[in-house]
Amino acid sequence: EEAKMVNIRRATVEDLLEMQACNLECLPENYQMKYYFYHILSWPQLLYVAEDSNKKIVGYVLAKMEEEAQESHGHITSLAVLRSHRKLGLATRLMRAAENDMVECFDSEYVSLHVRKSNRAAVHLYSETLGFKVHDIEKKYYADDEDAYDMRKDLKTHPRKRKNKGEAALVEQLEEQVSQLEKMTVKVTADAEAAAAAAEEDEGTGKEGGVDQYAESKDGGDGSKKAKKKKK
Repeated sequence: EEAKMVNIRRATVEDLLEMQACNLECLPENYQMKYYFYHILSWPQLLYVAEDSNKKIVGYVLAKMEEEAQESHGHITSLAVLRSHRKLGLATRLMRAAENDMVECFDSEYVSLHVRKSNRAAVHLYSETLGFKVHDIEKKYYADDEDAYDMRKDLKTHPRKRKNKGEAALVEQLEEQVSQLEKMTVKVTADAEAAAAAAEEDEGTGKEGGVDQYAESKDGGDGSKKAKKKKK
């Protein structure tokens, strides 16, 4: 019930201070406000917040696009949910919202992120729930020299991917055509069967009529000949 009362929506500039406060409370990796502004001005589609029934920001995802790379791909800069609202699936909902827009708006090939090797809960979420895989290990990535997992998730088969949407539309079109052909086949078969039955009925009637007429004509002819013979 509590999870349903939390709304996932796109962030606005007015949310940035609360997002920063959430980040400070949850994570050791903190950012100056200009970094939040950089994200929302560059990729406004990729920032989402979790807002409770009191309009308080209880979680967020901060994401961006690496558009100058060989393959255009998204990157999760930061993800956090307040301790009071964990175990509600909010992190998953936030991540999926950002992933959807990476694909929908930027046709992203994959999404990447970094996570501390010691953060087992986060590693489990990314690998088991969200489908990320460890791509590499970044040595001493964090300020305290802890290593990070460089994790990636392939988005090429994402249902909102442009080429997949095109393929889905083509499949739907072909299925519609097959359905129409099946209907036409059924109708043609029914019409052919009806025509065959009618022809058979007509043929049967023609045969009987022909025999009767021939018999009458033959009788009539014989009868008239016999009648003439009697007159003589």
